[in-house]
Amino acid sequence: MLSENFRNLHKIHQMRFLYLFILFAFLSSCYNPERNCADFKVGTFEFEAIVGSEVLTTSFVRNDSIEIDYFRGKSDTSSIRWINDCEYIVKKINPKNRAEEKAIHMKILTTTANTYLFEYNIVGDSNKKRGTAKRKI
Repeated sequence: MLSENFRNLHKIHQMRFLYLFILFAFLSSCYNPERNCADFKVGTFEFEAIVGSEVLTTSFVRNDSIEIDYFRGKSDTSSIRWINDCEYIVKKINPKNRAEEKAIHMKILTTTANTYLFEYNIVGDSNKKRGTAKRKI
């Protein structure tokens, strides 16, 4: 009798766990981060990166098909090919070396009113990095 009660109690605990797991899975699948990517196709933006102990700032102006980067007093122009509203390929128009010839895949992950979190990698390379760009007002 005692072992039967124990088995029934164990089944009840298993069912509670299963119900809680299903509820958690349902609620977490409903969360979608904000992605108003189309709001960031055109504009002037700023990106900061830490290189060693230095914080370096790059500004860039983007229209639908061209991006002009400004870094340390120099400018560089790249073409843009949009894959969808949140992903695009950037390729330098006048590369100065083999490394600059490689295209970069950009993917906007989340957006806020004036910033977007993005992920990027060289096309064909699985090593991805992240950054945040801020709209200059």
